[in-house]
Amino acid sequence: MSQTKIPVLDLKPQYESIKGEIQAAINRVIESSQFIMGPDVKEFEREVAAYLGVKYAIGVNSGTDALVIGLRAAGIGEGDEVITTPFSFFATAESINNVGAKVVFADIDGSTYNIDPQQIRDKITSRTKAIMPVHLYGQPAAMGQIREIAQEHGLKVIEDCAQSFGARYAGQCQLDCVCQEQTREAISGKATGTIGDVGAFSFFPSKNLGGYGDGGMIVTDDEWVAEVARMLRIHGAKKKYHNEVVGYNSRLDTIQAAVLRVKLHYIDKWNQGRRRVAEVYNRLLADVEGVVTPGLAEGHVFHQYTVRVTGGKRDGLKAYLAEQGIGTMIYYPVPQDQLPVYKGQYEACPVSDLAAQEVLSLPIWPELEEEVIEKVVGVLREGLD
Repeated sequence: MSQTKIPVLDLKPQYESIKGEIQAAINRVIESSQFIMGPDVKEFEREVAAYLGVKYAIGVNSGTDALVIGLRAAGIGEGDEVITTPFSFFATAESINNVGAKVVFADIDGSTYNIDPQQIRDKITSRTKAIMPVHLYGQPAAMGQIREIAQEHGLKVIEDCAQSFGARYAGQCQLDCVCQEQTREAISGKATGTIGDVGAFSFFPSKNLGGYGDGGMIVTDDEWVAEVARMLRIHGAKKKYHNEVVGYNSRLDTIQAAVLRVKLHYIDKWNQGRRRVAEVYNRLLADVEGVVTPGLAEGHVFHQYTVRVTGGKRDGLKAYLAEQGIGTMIYYPVPQDQLPVYKGQYEACPVSDLAAQEVLSLPIWPELEEEVIEKVVGVLREGLD
């Protein structure tokens, strides 16, 4: 097998374009020696809140902690049930278990890979306290319908936005939106993370807005949730050495905040670059039999460009692309409900199971050149012949 020549993600072009700003930001923190909860953390929180259009933003040390602390701050705990998607990274379900709640899986919509609102309705019980949609691959979930279901049943909504920084709900443009017009108007144009009660973001390096290490953020319009989240991230204390509850050591490092402040200025440009790449892929793959391309829904920021390879050919195609030096990834080869920790405990989610057998994410980053995309597609065509 030859060495990968086209990786699934290349962060070097991004770094080269902002190298001077990044170095200046890092040096500023080092010279200040304020490495923990320094001024850049507070400023980054303020800037993210303004960008997203939300009242409060609380920096934490990972997207997983953003989910855990967000759930706890929203009052979710022992004995509660939280409905979520099986088709996501394990941190989604893990966070629910880590606050003492029970995970309930609802199957996905096969065209968007996001949780199916009708499946949510079918899973609601007297113990259901929250819904956790995931905006997978950067496409907003059907938040109009999810919001209506939550309001109807008095449920909290905690949005897993690990892959969707900068994505916005486009109302009537959503492929799966059949919510009421009043609901669409209320949330149209709103950023993911600001439509439910709590939004949880990840700044893992590979994300659309990624740091140079781990990082995460909780956003909310609820003052109480924000206050509790701030307390939980610092060992359950509002005042040092006056711990009120058992919390966590989950602070966003100042250096990461400084790096992310630089990158925040470019996020819209980079997200537009990802959409451009997706549009080129869709055009070049339009006539390839056995490959189903993703929809170009308005507001989708394409954290991943993911196709479906039908007819049982996905794994063979992936291997062929690797042999030709083209990196790909499968997000996700095993749905959460089929992982060893849960296997045998849940009813089948057939749409999710099929997606796990067919999805394949192709190389994507904002600066990816069209001639490179053409090479990827050319090799893909060869692999299917």
